[in-house]
Amino acid sequence: MHNHIKKLYEIALKENRLIIGLMSGTSLDGLDVALCRFSGSGLDTQIELVQFETIAYNHAFKAEVKSIFSKRSVDFEKVCLLNGWIAIHHADLIRQCLNRWKLSAADVDLIASHGQTVYHAPYVLHRLSEFGNGTLQLGDGDHMAFHTGIITLSDFRQKHVAAGGEGAPLAVYGDYLIFSSPTENRIMLNIGGIANFTYLPAGMDASAVFSTDTGTGNTLMDQYIQDNFPGKHFDENAAIASKGNVNARLLEALTDHSFFEAGFPKTIGPELFNLKYLREAMQKSGTEHISHEDLLATLNAFSAQTIAYALRKTLINKMDFTIYVSGGGMHNPLLMENLKKLLPECTFKDTEVLGIHPDAKEAVLFAVLANECICGGKTVSGNPEQGIPAISMGKISFPD
Repeated sequence: MHNHIKKLYEIALKENRLIIGLMSGTSLDGLDVALCRFSGSGLDTQIELVQFETIAYNHAFKAEVKSIFSKRSVDFEKVCLLNGWIAIHHADLIRQCLNRWKLSAADVDLIASHGQTVYHAPYVLHRLSEFGNGTLQLGDGDHMAFHTGIITLSDFRQKHVAAGGEGAPLAVYGDYLIFSSPTENRIMLNIGGIANFTYLPAGMDASAVFSTDTGTGNTLMDQYIQDNFPGKHFDENAAIASKGNVNARLLEALTDHSFFEAGFPKTIGPELFNLKYLREAMQKSGTEHISHEDLLATLNAFSAQTIAYALRKTLINKMDFTIYVSGGGMHNPLLMENLKKLLPECTFKDTEVLGIHPDAKEAVLFAVLANECICGGKTVSGNPEQGIPAISMGKISFPD
């Protein structure tokens, strides 16, 4: 038996495993690093969040990624170079965390690295009949494993695409294993750059579960801030948007897209919801000269309205759901206020009450996928009709 296979076998047999989950989202604000202790697998999975940090990216890192991020035409050499460079940068941030946590690489069993999405191309976006769904995450697992000294699982989304999915959202697998309840109807709503939710009706019936994107979360608001307010990365506490008024004509133009009427599940990204999309909506509605405050108030309402619209389509006559919120959008008070007004029948909580810090949830979910890949012994329950193939995910890279 090769030593690598033996090592994986030993990890799978351990009573407890330490796994670092990593998440770097479309907002490019930083790397989420979640150190998790696991026991069991499948529906018997038990997780303790031991440590969690979000390490902000510096300007140079953001500039390099943004030079190719969500662009149809890019410098291909830069794409090639960034694949290893991103992984090495993430590896350095992990080593810094381990030093602060007084741990060595030998103490950690696995790293689960999401990588950095640079382009997401589901068929609904590109409409090229000879091609299927596509997605690309940079941050090579071999570089990560070599520079940390820790076995690394990476590139989770490709198996999902290969099996007929869109490569996203992958939250459905971890949400089902961790958060399903026999007695409570739950929606796991994550508001990142793009908003998505997992539908978890009471009873833990895997065939009834699905996950979908709803449209923009923070991405349009953040892009507009970064383009018009030098030095600012987002509208902190909705300070600017709260001073404005929603422009009904612009809001109508923003929501006038076939994506919102497409069935579930579906995925999307900044490839659609970007400043070009905003400019076209402003031209269509004759609102090119509205104030920053009114525009941000409208973008905030746009995110809330499209999230609520997707949830209402899902929860027709079933509004006795508790919505558990995670992601950066939950810290936007105006966005949350707008959501609660649009969904007054629903109860809103965050995932802290379920034992997982809401800012850590996405990183934890990738650690769950790594635990399932090495220790699950069987594929995660799926629902192919809902775009949830029953597969294990993650490519394994060894440090030696």
